[in-house]
Amino acid sequence: MSAGHPGAPRLPFFVYGTLRPGEHHYAWTLAGRTVSELPARVRGLTLYEGPGYPYAVEGTGEVTGALVEPDPAAYADVLRVLDKLEDYTPGGTGNLYERGAATAHLADGTERTAWLYTAAPPLAAHLRTHGTVIPGGDWLHRPV
Repeated sequence: MSAGHPGAPRLPFFVYGTLRPGEHHYAWTLAGRTVSELPARVRGLTLYEGPGYPYAVEGTGEVTGALVEPDPAAYADVLRVLDKLEDYTPGGTGNLYERGAATAHLADGTERTAWLYTAAPPLAAHLRTHGTVIPGGDWLHRPV
């Protein structure tokens, strides 16, 4: 069940690129609209360079980011804004990213289920053959 449907879970978001605290999309999408932001990692992903932002793709690595918990009063709006930014429509066939549930691992050893935007299948296939991997899976520490 996608979060766009009534009764869907209100999961936190695992963000790994321009939505991370301090990055440029964070300021207008999440700043002042969260109750917590914790360092986290998601396993089973490879991070690729994009045109000014990264793409996570199912893989063998680990991606570093933040587990962001929206304020309950702002949740519906945050979800709408993030889906639009990520060019994701629930059930859509032309999505740039897909949103699905993933397990985020926190520094204290706990795990949380979170929404995660990954490259849609056609883009993911292209990245696997022609993309540039970000070593270490951390957008903030990518080679520039």
